[in-house]
Amino acid sequence: MSHFAAIGRVPGDPILGLLDAYRADPNPAKLDLGVGVYKDALGITPIPYAVKLAERHLVEHEPTKSYIGGHGDPVFGDYLLQLVLGADNPLLRDGAVGATQTPGGTGALRLAGDFIAANLPGRGIWLSAPTWPIHESIFATCGLRVEHYPYVGADNRLDVEALLDALQRVPAGDVVLLHACCHNPTGFDLAPRDWKRVLDVVKARELLPLIDFAYQGFGDGLDEDAWAVRLFAAELPELLVTSSCSKNFGLYRERTGALIVRAQDAGKLIDIRSQLAALARNLWSTPPAHGAAVVATILGDPELRGLWAEEVEAMRLRVANLRNGLVAALVPHGLAGRFAHVAAQRGMFSYTGLSAEQVQRLRQEFSVYLVSSGRANVAGMAEERLDYLANAIASVYTP
Repeated sequence: MSHFAAIGRVPGDPILGLLDAYRADPNPAKLDLGVGVYKDALGITPIPYAVKLAERHLVEHEPTKSYIGGHGDPVFGDYLLQLVLGADNPLLRDGAVGATQTPGGTGALRLAGDFIAANLPGRGIWLSAPTWPIHESIFATCGLRVEHYPYVGADNRLDVEALLDALQRVPAGDVVLLHACCHNPTGFDLAPRDWKRVLDVVKARELLPLIDFAYQGFGDGLDEDAWAVRLFAAELPELLVTSSCSKNFGLYRERTGALIVRAQDAGKLIDIRSQLAALARNLWSTPPAHGAAVVATILGDPELRGLWAEEVEAMRLRVANLRNGLVAALVPHGLAGRFAHVAAQRGMFSYTGLSAEQVQRLRQEFSVYLVSSGRANVAGMAEERLDYLANAIASVYTP
C-alpha cells in the first residue's frame, strides 16, 4: 500500500513561477517587474547599512541564542509599537496595546486569522477587490468566511463611493481588512478625508478593523504612512494591526513582523494576549529572534535610527522618481495622460491597467515581466531603462 499515491500536485505560485521564467530568459534587456521586493538601481535587493551595523553589534554583544518567548522579543515589541503608533501615544502608557512578534507580516495575518476564527466565531472577513492574493488563501485556510468590497473600478480608478456603500452593508461585527498605505496590488491609497469616512462606517456598523501595515515609510514617510493606523487606534476601542519589517528594514528572509492589538483596557489586553500565545504555540512556538534583535538595535540607537530613516526615505524617493519618470517617458508616445495614475499611486506596486493579453505580449516581445493582472513592481524598474519600458508599453497598448 502506498500512503502517498493519491496525493496530487498543487500548481506553483504564479509570481514565483514568473521569476523562474525571467531567470531563464536569455534576453539581456529583460525587466523583472513581478516579484514584490525592493530593488536598487543595480537590480539588487540591498541590505540597509544600518542593518549591517546592527548585525555587527549583535555578533559582538548578543549574549544568548535561547528562545525569546511566545510573544517574541519584548524590546522589539515596545519599539515597534512606538514606530507604528507614535512614541508619545497615550495608549502606550495605558497598557491598552501590545505586540506579538510573528514570522513576518504573513505570520501576523495568519495569527490574526486564527485568533478571529477561535475567539470570534461566525465573523466574516472583508477584503478589498483586488487585494494581495495571499490574503484570500490565509483567511480561507483559517476557516473564515471571506467576502469582498469594491476598491478599484473597471476604469482602473479608486472607487471610494463604492467602497463606502459596500461597507455600509457589511454585517455588524464582521472584520474588515484595510491597507494602511501603499495598497497591494493597486498602489491606490485612501486620502485622509476618505479614511475618516471609512472610520465613520466602521463605527456605525460596529466592524472590527484589521489594518495590514506592510510598507511603512514607502508611501509618504514613516509618520505620514501611519496616520490612518493612529487615527483608528485613537478613535476605536478595539483594533488589529499587522506590521512587517521586510520592506522598510530589508529583512525579507529574516521573517520579522508583529500582530498589534488595541484593546479596551489593559486587563482585556492580557486576556487577548493569552489567546495569541496559545495559538502561536501551535503555529511556530516562538518566532525567530535575529531580525527582531536587528530592529530593536536600530530603533534603540539614535544614530542607527537616524541612518535607517534616511535609507528608508531614499528608497521611497527612488520609487516615486521612477513613477514620475515612467509617465514622462510615455509623453512622446501620447500615453502620459492614460498612465498618469502611475505617478499618483504610492508604494512599490502599480495597477497599470494593462490587460492580461498586453502583459503576455510584453513578456513575449520585450522580456518585460509583470503579473497577469497588470500589477507592476515599480521598484524593479531602472532609470536608464524607462525609455525601453515606455516603448514596450506603447507597442502593446491599445485603448
